Amino acid sequence: MNTLTKRSVFLPVLVLLMVSLTGCLAQVQEVQTCITGEPVGFWEGLWHGFIAPVTFVISLFSDSVTVFELNNNGSWYLFGFLLGVGAFTKGGSAGAKRARRRRD
Repeated sequence: MNTLTKRSVFLPVLVLLMVSLTGCLAQVQEVQTCITGEPVGFWEGLWHGFIAPVTFVISLFSDSVTVFELNNNGSWYLFGFLLGVGAFTKGGSAGAKRARRRRD
C-alpha cells in the first residue's frame, strides 16, 4: 500500500472517529450545576484539548456545546487542555519544518 492510499484511508477513519466521539464534548450546564457539580480535571482537559477543533466547529452551530469546560479544577485542567491542543496540532512543529525547508 503506497503512502497516498494510506492517507486516503487514514483521514476518513480519523474524521469518523472524531465525530463519533463528540458525545464526550464539553456541554453547557446550568449555573447551579456548574457550582455544585464535581469539577473536571487533567484527563478531561486533555480530551477536551484534543477534540477542540471539532468542538469549535460544532459550537458555532449549537448553543449547547462549548470548547472549554467551565466547571474545571483550574491549573491541571488547563495543563491537560493545552497538552491536548498541542498533541492535535503537533505543537506547531509541522509548520516550523515547512518554513525551515523553504529557507534552505
